[in-house]
Amino acid sequence: MSLFESSDGLGSKEVPQSANKGPRFLVLEGIDGAGKTTHLQFLASRLRQAGQSVVITREPGGSPLAESLREIVLRSPMDGLTELLIIFAARRDHLRQTIWPALERGQWVISDRFTDSTRAYQGTARGLPSSLIEAMAQAVEAEGRGADHVFYFDLPAEVAAKRRRDRSAGALLAEEADRFDTETIAFFERVRLGYRLAAENRGSQQTWIDAQQSVETIQQQLSQVLAPWLSVNAEPSGPLSQPSSC
Repeated sequence: MSLFESSDGLGSKEVPQSANKGPRFLVLEGIDGAGKTTHLQFLASRLRQAGQSVVITREPGGSPLAESLREIVLRSPMDGLTELLIIFAARRDHLRQTIWPALERGQWVISDRFTDSTRAYQGTARGLPSSLIEAMAQAVEAEGRGADHVFYFDLPAEVAAKRRRDRSAGALLAEEADRFDTETIAFFERVRLGYRLAAENRGSQQTWIDAQQSVETIQQQLSQVLAPWLSVNAEPSGPLSQPSSC
């Protein structure tokens, strides 16, 4: 079996009922082009239909200071260690200013990327020591909670690159390329491997998704993961409330 084929070790997991209460911190991970933005909006819509308040955020970024640091990371030349330090500085402020206060207010938080992106990009892809990354993650997240559940959108790097090219070609004004846009296919395959390793270490707090499936199929899978969490709060209504089985 290929490293990236589905297996019993990854995929949707049964969520313990004891963990179903209250707002959750959800994270979407995957290389650019895997469809995170589309599916993030779907998750937020389902939660809002169920009567939940939702904060959508991203990394690097998510707070005024972190957004400033994001621009430095994306645009300024630097080595891997400098990149890592800036990303964790941004994450610290993001947690203190946005994520933790939202959870305290009883809001759900959905973030496009979080610490597993650091493990994949700066760790597996750039080769920085995992011991350093884990020590920094522990220090930055020590005063509060990290992600409750992570959705990994897996896509071959070549397919993701084609999606990004098609997206740019279809845009009226393409975004300025950042430092990561110039990385090689081999780099993004290492990132992909890094996500696989992160998912294997997360146990039941993750869902592994083949991002080459149709949008409808993926959203059915997302709905199945959300269902037990929402059942203890409020049932969603409208056309999205009864997803068909995969």
